[in-house]
Amino acid sequence: MEDNLQEAQSKYLNNLGIEKLNEMQGAFIKKANNGNNLMLLAPTGSGKTLAFLLPLIHQLKSDVKGIQALIIAPSRELTLQIEQVFRAMKTSFKVSSCYGGHGFKIEQNSLQENPALVIGTPGRLQDHVIRGSFNTDSISIVVLDEFDKSLQLGFHEQLKTIFHALNGEQQHLLTSATRLDKWPEFLTFSYPETVSFLRQEAYSRLKLGVVHTDSIEKAQTLMKLVARFKNEVCLVFCNHRDAVERISLLLNDHDFAHGTLHGGMEQIDREKNLIKFRGGACNVLVATDLAARGLDIPEIKHVVHYQLPPKEDAFIHRNGRTARMHAEGQAYLVLAHDESLPDYMEGSVEDISIDNHIELPAPPDFVSVYISAGKKNKISKGDILGLLTKKGGLSSADIGLITVLDFSSYVSVKREKVTRLLAKVKHEKLKKQKVKMEEAN
Repeated sequence: MEDNLQEAQSKYLNNLGIEKLNEMQGAFIKKANNGNNLMLLAPTGSGKTLAFLLPLIHQLKSDVKGIQALIIAPSRELTLQIEQVFRAMKTSFKVSSCYGGHGFKIEQNSLQENPALVIGTPGRLQDHVIRGSFNTDSISIVVLDEFDKSLQLGFHEQLKTIFHALNGEQQHLLTSATRLDKWPEFLTFSYPETVSFLRQEAYSRLKLGVVHTDSIEKAQTLMKLVARFKNEVCLVFCNHRDAVERISLLLNDHDFAHGTLHGGMEQIDREKNLIKFRGGACNVLVATDLAARGLDIPEIKHVVHYQLPPKEDAFIHRNGRTARMHAEGQAYLVLAHDESLPDYMEGSVEDISIDNHIELPAPPDFVSVYISAGKKNKISKGDILGLLTKKGGLSSADIGLITVLDFSSYVSVKREKVTRLLAKVKHEKLKKQKVKMEEAN
């Protein structure tokens, strides 16, 4: 049995392009395979998704027709990320995702096909439970990913509805980036054994710098700071969505390539901006704390706090986007003269001066190309790669990240090759289907 688990694990890691598990993943998986309820405490970016997916997959049985596993995540982006990792592992099991902004009827149809795994946000899963979209009797394992974030966002009632529909006999795996002070009453099990990898030294390589400015010039100062990074990947954090929009307007006025992310955006716009950011079609993302945790975004070299969060844990999670897994990184604070450092900021930070001259970085190396077909049209990454290389004349070095959604796909293409590519494939078909291809807006 142990040999079979190791063999399957090696296959999935190979499909993901990962050589071996890290220490945290190995320790958690070993305990989880024993069937116990577990809580994994680990910082953002440490690989928690793989840590719970491997033991979950080991429990799935090919001869069971109903839903066997349920993963609950606090955001749509995290739900999609988990689904992408699961699909990339290339198991033989079906998966369905449920989240706000996604077609409810599409989800119901998918759930009726009895996927082995369902991944969803608390609110959408509650809707499906109330409407009886799926049967919970065969569920044997439940994962609560970023559980502290779900509680922080106030999903208590939604989670209560979901757990009321379960029989309480499941194995429960929970992940969190912070310790829970209070155990929610709706959970049907006592506080589980904890595997903790919350190590302060994970942030020891993070350097902190502060840029002082006048309030009226704060956004301009931010732009000058970010311009200094050239095309190195940068994440700018704001406390409120209106600040994100103000900064975006300024950057647009200067033709400064960037993306935005906040809770008030339409789901498709959030997805597109994240896809561009992951794929190198924009190297600056201006966001609220929606981007601080759980999202599968590239290694960030620079994190900028345009507005400082009121609580220390949010500050830690933001900084956790850089200096991850013992890499080096830099965090910056943009501080107006009428603002002061919060009480949780201990020790000194380096003062950084910004030259008034601004030299905007060159456009990103990649452009995101939109394709009007996706998973529901039976389109795969391999189909897209074949079209771009065989008909579009691109080499593998010209092609970056390929993302396939339900009814659309996006692919990062080297900027200097895009115009010629679009001309070449204008009248070509993708898997015998006529599709539209253009630069993503």
